[in-house]
Amino acid sequence: MQIGRLAARFALTLSCCLLTATPAFAQFWQCVPYARKVSGIEIRGNAHTWWDQAKGRYERGTTPKEGAVLSMASTRRMPLGHVATVSRVVSDREVLLTHANWSRRGGIETDVRAIDVSAAGDWSSVRVWYGPIGGLGTSANPANGFIYRDGEPAAAPTAIDAPVLIATAATVSMDKAVAVD
Repeated sequence: MQIGRLAARFALTLSCCLLTATPAFAQFWQCVPYARKVSGIEIRGNAHTWWDQAKGRYERGTTPKEGAVLSMASTRRMPLGHVATVSRVVSDREVLLTHANWSRRGGIETDVRAIDVSAAGDWSSVRVWYGPIGGLGTSANPANGFIYRDGEPAAAPTAIDAPVLIATAATVSMDKAVAVD
């Protein structure tokens, strides 16, 4: 009987320790520090402030380039805006993004599809892959454009330092022009 009680206490103590331990992969990322880390663009503050803060410090434009940061504007659904790093340019109207805190709170996604759905082809309106539906999001998001890093493009974005849960979307190139929603 004593051995049974000792074993039960040990099991209870061990389970309490395991429940309170924080695994290395449980790091919670916001889009801003993650974009800053992988792009090398040193801007601080909420994502919706990046476009204005970049003026005079970094080149800005409407052409996607690897290593650039896509700046998304503030909306009612997304009051703090969003920033994401371009990991690859697929075409003038499609890129792959690496970003944090989009499909899953605090999660990182690599090489997810984003398309320009603006009428002018200027990346002022984008649709981004959204994990819970397994495809492009159902609504377009207003975007300011791209913020370019000085000098050479940043290395392709990767998971940072500690292992984190990474979701990757399958990408499909578009054969036809994008229809505006």
